[in-house]
Amino acid sequence: MSILQLKPTILVETPLGTGQAIFIIDYGMHQNTCWVVALQKDGVIKHFDCNDVILSTNYTYGMNLRKNHFPVQESTAASE
Repeated sequence: MSILQLKPTILVETPLGTGQAIFIIDYGMHQNTCWVVALQKDGVIKHFDCNDVILSTNYTYGMNLRKNHFPVQESTAASE
């Protein structure tokens, strides 16, 4: 097992809302990575499976722009 402290933290989207990822815990090759996130709305610290964490949109670095750039098209395609 290894723990990586993120400096600087990473702004992420989780099933419970936006937060700052502060640690990543790697339990090894047979288990998914665990992300430790401080939620923005109330500061609560939660653990999330790597499949539940998405990088927030960052316009400065051009990261994950599609997530917030085409919300109408994605929701329309999902309903068809």
